[in-house]
Amino acid sequence: MNNCFLFPGQGSQSIGMGLELYNTFSEAKEVFQEVDESLSRTLSKLIFHGEIDELTQTQNAQPAIMALSLAATRVIEKQSGKKLYELGNTCAGHSLGEYSAYAAAGSFTLADTALLLNVRGSEMAAAAASSQGSMIAILGADLNVVDHAISKASEYGLCCIANDNSADQVVLSGSLPAINYIEENYKELGIKRAIKLNVSGAFHSEMMSSAQDKMKHALESVTITMPRIALISNTDVDVKRDVESIKASLVEQIVKPVRWRETMMKISEGNTTKVVEIGVGKVLGGIAKKMLNGVEIYGVSNPNEIEILLQNI
Repeated sequence: MNNCFLFPGQGSQSIGMGLELYNTFSEAKEVFQEVDESLSRTLSKLIFHGEIDELTQTQNAQPAIMALSLAATRVIEKQSGKKLYELGNTCAGHSLGEYSAYAAAGSFTLADTALLLNVRGSEMAAAAASSQGSMIAILGADLNVVDHAISKASEYGLCCIANDNSADQVVLSGSLPAINYIEENYKELGIKRAIKLNVSGAFHSEMMSSAQDKMKHALESVTITMPRIALISNTDVDVKRDVESIKASLVEQIVKPVRWRETMMKISEGNTTKVVEIGVGKVLGGIAKKMLNGVEIYGVSNPNEIEILLQNI
């Protein structure tokens, strides 16, 4: 089956996400409960009934978004009677979503994935707190314009591509002065629109390098098996062939850009017929709709959406 599964990253979290799944399917409820047990805290209570400012903190948002993606995956598998690798042939995840993808593909246990993302989120938050960085979304500019903007902004500090999402959306990371320069001068730089993001740090840049050693240690402490479905890496847009390369790419991912535009291009080369975004939000499905002609797009995060998917997959 030429179906591709995508797993979202940080940014689309909302209070109450996954609650319908939790109340409807025992297999979804078990996922949230297992994540709570792994983290020794009731993250599910924060997800369902907490405050958005607390949920948005990266150490909370990362395992929370993963929990919903894996809950939806478990429901799809239980209701269809098939594993994900029997329903499709490719998957990918955006930033933290790559961990969700590996978990869904059988490489990590759910408990280990929660612990890994707890470390990743906490260490990225610590790196952000010790530096003054930010991020800005660049809309409606080709890569030549973006490169010129980076060159000018780099006179004020670090500036680099964090997410190359699509032809009309690139996210930059960097020092606060560099990002502020772009925000204040984007029109003169030939950019149609620039939106400074409400984030605490310069994610996917060298300003996150202090998190790499802790992430390497965390990955060494868990059992990793090869995924049962082709999984495209963020860092080099390749499918890993051994466990050591999986570990290395996930450590590198912390400071390297998410090459999502190229990921979509690779998926388009595989004669994909359906793309399914599993988890909160519709961002990845929206990008896929623009870049993949003639492909059916599904987003699944609640019982009704899963029912529609199962009728068509």
